[in-house]
Amino acid sequence: MSKQWKYLFGPVASRRLGRSLGVDIVPLKTCTQNCVYCQLGINGEQVVERGEYVPINEVLKELQEWLKEGLDADHITLSGSGEPTLNSGTGTLIEGIKSITDIPVAVITNGTLFSNEQVRKDCAMADVVLPSLDAGDEETFSRINWPHGDISFSSFVDGLCKFSNEYSGQIWLEVFFVEGVNTSDDSIMKIKKIIEKIQPDKVQLNTSVRPVADNLAVMVKAEQLDLIAGQLGCGAEIIADFSKLAVNTKISSIKENILAVLERRPCDLNGICQGLGLDMAQAQKVLTKAKQDGLIETITKDGIDFFKKI
Repeated sequence: MSKQWKYLFGPVASRRLGRSLGVDIVPLKTCTQNCVYCQLGINGEQVVERGEYVPINEVLKELQEWLKEGLDADHITLSGSGEPTLNSGTGTLIEGIKSITDIPVAVITNGTLFSNEQVRKDCAMADVVLPSLDAGDEETFSRINWPHGDISFSSFVDGLCKFSNEYSGQIWLEVFFVEGVNTSDDSIMKIKKIIEKIQPDKVQLNTSVRPVADNLAVMVKAEQLDLIAGQLGCGAEIIADFSKLAVNTKISSIKENILAVLERRPCDLNGICQGLGLDMAQAQKVLTKAKQDGLIETITKDGIDFFKKI
């Protein structure tokens, strides 16, 4: 049986990063925000103070073991249970990863800590940084992202702009649209003006295609996202379906890896199979048994069954 990783999960099929090996460096729901579209729930206690949270040397030891098993991924991605930049060892971790593998390092972040110079320096060591921008004003920012009281919209945007000016790598900016909240022409134009200040390498549009905790996070239809992409210009693209990603055939412990993925986010059968390189019948058998054992539950959204760890 394959080792059950403590800090690593996947690789999972990512719509932006291909086969992405997740690195989890903060406890569950340790975040600066409580976004209405968060797949982990909206009842976390917001935090802005950085701390060790997870020992970076242990994370690097685990990654070395993972690499020794001959496994591979398109990106090693700092993401998972919360906001990774809250870990004060983020820079040390990225530096350590780069010392033991050539796999590119990505950081998925909400960008709210970029007002902190050290956070910007830490993330600047990564190959690609994927921050979020879901609002064009303070009111919408509060409504969608529920930030910590110490985080203002102006400081958030200023931090994104500073990071963009200082960073030589790729910035792929995600804009998450919620029907009826940030989809008006006025909201879109405000977001567009901020994007023009940040000047990211990519602008990627997203919406709630997976189960989320708050019913406010209503999915925007594909046709409307197409129209919004046209309004934003700047090469804005809708994040592609990940169903055609290459399959990983090196996963040796099916149950443990499926549960590790579902602990972080809900996923449908196709996403599990594509991310972990599993035969569909094989994965379905494991999921059925896990559900019988009370380890997972099923959530249906738009006619698609998503599995979630209990």
